[in-house]
Amino acid sequence: MATFATSDQLLVIIDPAARQADGESVRIAKDVLSAGAMAKVCLPEGPEEFARALGRRGSRRPVVIGDDRALVRAVTLLHRRRELAGCALAMVPVGDTALAQSLGVPGGTVAAARAVLDGAERRLDLLVDDSDGVVLGALGIPPAPVRGVAAEPVAVPAGRPWLRTTYRSLVRTLAPRPTRLSAVPSPGPARLRVEVDGETVVDLDQPVEAVSVTPRTGGVASVEVRPLSVGAEATPLLASGRTVTVVGADFRYRADAAVSGPVRRRTWTVREDAWSLTLPAGR
Repeated sequence: MATFATSDQLLVIIDPAARQADGESVRIAKDVLSAGAMAKVCLPEGPEEFARALGRRGSRRPVVIGDDRALVRAVTLLHRRRELAGCALAMVPVGDTALAQSLGVPGGTVAAARAVLDGAERRLDLLVDDSDGVVLGALGIPPAPVRGVAAEPVAVPAGRPWLRTTYRSLVRTLAPRPTRLSAVPSPGPARLRVEVDGETVVDLDQPVEAVSVTPRTGGVASVEVRPLSVGAEATPLLASGRTVTVVGADFRYRADAAVSGPVRRRTWTVREDAWSLTLPAGR
């Protein structure tokens, strides 16, 4: 019988959206992880069970099988419990995982599962706002229109397969339509004051087309402001710093895969090496 060290004990949390989107990839990931480590598999049916499973991980390394939203959910939960710094996350991407791949997670199921087993922890910076929200990848103002986001998965009563079709049909009929991010109002040029480390980059008298903020290494975020162009394209304004404050009239912003707002003021602060993600060795 195979034995595993404590460091090889995994808590594999399979997001319900991943099970619905690509059950075969989920099965492959689970098989690879179970063959290489002592893995406890959790199948939460929703965000509350997801949070409960993560909170009861004990000494096991948490591995999320899911999409970008599942990764952001895990980081957010650990951050708000003040457990993020001491917990090394790992991920096998299933679904929409552009964010995870931009952070270095392999796109292939087998490669990602092998990286969980054989990879190394990499410390990453994090943007944290004044409402305790987090940004792993990029922040954009205003939020760029994208394709519609799938609805949150619905739990189907277990042990009653004859109810499955009827239940899903009823849910589709009664449930509100999922919000499409492309339907979020995009007012065009906005008047915003953008400050980086207390210095004003652009003020309310200068309309802007877009603002982007991206955490880099070393506890610094890069900021790009695109002023409204008339005729020739305006030169972007670039800055970098640890704290970014945006003030304006009811603006929305995209943080990773989610749209938030409207707000009139928000401050983001870079937390250096705030969390760790297991990536292929050498990255």
